[in-house]
Amino acid sequence: MGIGDVYEVSAVSDCYYVDTGMYDTPEYGSVYILDAERPAIVDTGIGTNYERILAALESVGIAPADLEAIVVTHVHLDHAGGAGFLAAETDADVYVHEKGAKFLSDPDAIWEGTKSAVGEQIEYYTKPKPVPVDRIEPIHDGTAIDLGDRQLETHYAPGHAFHQAVFHEPDDGVVFTADAAGIYVPEYESIRETSPPPGFDLEEVVADARMIARIDPETLCYAHFGPAATDERLSEYVGVITEWVERVAEKRDELDDDAAVIEHFVDESDIGEVWGQKKGDGEVAMNVRGVFHYLDERAEDGE
Repeated sequence: MGIGDVYEVSAVSDCYYVDTGMYDTPEYGSVYILDAERPAIVDTGIGTNYERILAALESVGIAPADLEAIVVTHVHLDHAGGAGFLAAETDADVYVHEKGAKFLSDPDAIWEGTKSAVGEQIEYYTKPKPVPVDRIEPIHDGTAIDLGDRQLETHYAPGHAFHQAVFHEPDDGVVFTADAAGIYVPEYESIRETSPPPGFDLEEVVADARMIARIDPETLCYAHFGPAATDERLSEYVGVITEWVERVAEKRDELDDDAAVIEHFVDESDIGEVWGQKKGDGEVAMNVRGVFHYLDERAEDGE
């Protein structure tokens, strides 16, 4: 597998994914292509290398001019940063949960928030281009996106971010998981936590994973990274994310120094062996900060 390569999702008809090379890292960011009667993509990457998505469309026989739907799972820029660039290169409508729509037409706030959340990783990003308001199709829980020969059913999943949705395609039994089922690391065949500030909420994340489990899909298409058989991965993620929060909370109580807590988890992580040390360290630090934010909000609420 390599950056820019396009692969077929064998369990899903006429479905492909491209390794976008997000953060200059292979096997981290995937954008899905549905070669439907109304051709669609799910998510758009960070915008920096959006041309790879256009090339991927061409490689499976879809001219950019024929793309009809850009389906955004949520407006974090690793999922929606390319929306404005791709909208400018196509005539596609951009579907996004109604709570995130304003951030696509006026992305300044999400750009500033991203700089705060990701820290030094912002060097990999490109400032997003606005999506014209008349090209945005706000959706909500229960919306069915009609792609002609199939539908994507919208399920609101706010645990990772208040503007997140996942999409179920029932004919092939697949859910496009956004970040609601964690991060799938093919090299380790494991699920890892994702808990960025400021929207991460443990109880909602667990509820989202269990909601997907009730849908009972056969395949999970992870934005990070690639498709996988569902098997026990959703219950695995509930355990992973719950234990992660508990570990961060315990270490914070022990050290009473947030910088030292971040350093501890960065030092113990092995994910740099897959994503490279720079990206791996940045991801771990961001996830720890997200747990801090969650714990602080709970403390303020007296929980």
